[in-house]
Amino acid sequence: MSIELTRNFSIIAHIDHGKTTLSDRLLEMTQTITQRQRQDQLLDSMDLERERGITIKSHPVSMNYLAKDGQNYQLNLADTPGHVDFSYEVSRSLAACEGALLLIDAAQGVEAQTVANIHLANEANLKVIPVINKIDLPSADIPRVRKQLEDILQIPAEEAVEASAKMGIGIEEILDAVVARIPPPVEPEDERLRALVFDSVFDAYRGVVSYVRIVSGEVKRGTGIKMIATGKTYEVKEVGVFTPKQHVRDTLLPGDIGYLIANVKSSLDVKIGDTITGSKISAEKALPGFKDIQPMVFSGIYPVSTDDFEQLKLAMGKLQINDAAFSFQAESSVALGFGFRCGFLGLLHMEIVQERLRREFNMDVISTYPGVVYKVKKNNGEVVEIDNPSYLPEPQEIEEIQEPTVKAYIMTPNDYIGDMMKLVAEKRGQLFNTETLDDTRVLLTAILPLNEILVDFNDKLKSMTRGYGSMDYEHGDYVANNLVKMDLMIAGEPVDAFSVIVHRDKAEARGRHLAAKLKEVIPQQLFTVAIQANIGGKIIARETITAMRKNVTAKCYGGDITRKRKLLEKQKEGKKRMKAIGKVNIPQDAFIKVLKSGD
Repeated sequence: MSIELTRNFSIIAHIDHGKTTLSDRLLEMTQTITQRQRQDQLLDSMDLERERGITIKSHPVSMNYLAKDGQNYQLNLADTPGHVDFSYEVSRSLAACEGALLLIDAAQGVEAQTVANIHLANEANLKVIPVINKIDLPSADIPRVRKQLEDILQIPAEEAVEASAKMGIGIEEILDAVVARIPPPVEPEDERLRALVFDSVFDAYRGVVSYVRIVSGEVKRGTGIKMIATGKTYEVKEVGVFTPKQHVRDTLLPGDIGYLIANVKSSLDVKIGDTITGSKISAEKALPGFKDIQPMVFSGIYPVSTDDFEQLKLAMGKLQINDAAFSFQAESSVALGFGFRCGFLGLLHMEIVQERLRREFNMDVISTYPGVVYKVKKNNGEVVEIDNPSYLPEPQEIEEIQEPTVKAYIMTPNDYIGDMMKLVAEKRGQLFNTETLDDTRVLLTAILPLNEILVDFNDKLKSMTRGYGSMDYEHGDYVANNLVKMDLMIAGEPVDAFSVIVHRDKAEARGRHLAAKLKEVIPQQLFTVAIQANIGGKIIARETITAMRKNVTAKCYGGDITRKRKLLEKQKEGKKRMKAIGKVNIPQDAFIKVLKSGD
């Protein structure tokens, strides 16, 4: 098919604005799927995506559309995730396209993630077509959304297409707008093969499957290819497109989005963002790829059974090929044995990776409390990056500790501004801009420490605003703060799995909370056990587990009281000796209970 008749586009929007439902309707309208294959969330192939009703991975699909001008167009679509943790997936999909459909919920209006996505699309120089979705809802307010398009996003309101993906209204108008407004791919300058790898998955039977966008040249079975990043050469075994299942084709031509299987056995040999070129006639320079994504949240992941360490390592390697933002390296802990220090983009990303390890690889894992990467400036001027509190230098060596911050954009109804300001202050944030969007909503811009928004910020935001608030953030600078390492000691022995870096003002409350939690899960011993939280040797919180009492006088019936006292004194001496040499064996499930409760 001529490159002039090809259109590559993706669907971008805030969470729950109807991206996946719209892609289902487009597949039906273009008759890419039959009535028998029809089901909701067709492009969400993971069980996890279906259960949660969210998109985690972007999914490409090719459709043929007979337009009103009588031409048969090939439309290549990528459905993208909406959650802020997966914005990297969105930017990768946009790099393979020339245009994007920006979906806006007619009832909710422009949300924080809508603004973030329009920035991503503008950075990629894409033609954006605004679509006002869910116009069938009783609470739909189309004039308000059109005004927001112009005021907040600077997009002319007359460009918007009105639709309801659920009811199938306006689908043909959307397809006509794609054909008319999105430009075709650029004509290649020469015949040399250049293909951008924008995603890849691991298939147990066929090895690595690379998702590619062909920029120039053509690729077919038997073509010799070279990866520019690694310099390795391979022979192509199969090429094809997604309809939405993998459909084998003879060749992939310029402008096509499809997949390519070569004899690549290891997941480490394919780098997302790499350029594939011909092994004999190669392109001199690579296509502009993607900036390397840096994980922001770190957590230790350990197998429940230490025998599963190698199996877990293999499973993580296979996950990493499909998820470029996930990183891991081996580490060991006195309490939990051998495991991995893993990097994620956010808390939802971490949750999804753990769930995929459980489901796809049948791995039972424990994860430690999530933390971020701190920069520690030593007295000698050296700066070290710390992602695990155990590696923090001694207090006397540290000049300052810097923590990462984020620039957060919080959209909230006017009624909840006071609550939001209070929440930002509670999380050690600074509010520096308040902008009125329309009669009902404001946009607050704040700088917050990343560590504070990790666990419960989004939940609190949603509950305080009754679900109407939304947040998006971008990573900011490192800022020096009064941070300290808090250790937890059980019977005088520090337990590295519970060490955390906290702000000094919040350390005492955090220490009390953790100590109280541990008191609930550690079984009683024959001697008194102290659970202490300390900072630099100073105890800031303590809980005591009382000793189990064995009734040593049970066999004494009456008689002289001194006999009973003698037995009790003997027991006392034994407990004293046991306290001096006794060790507390913390059961594995105690770690699981405390670490899984998010504390």
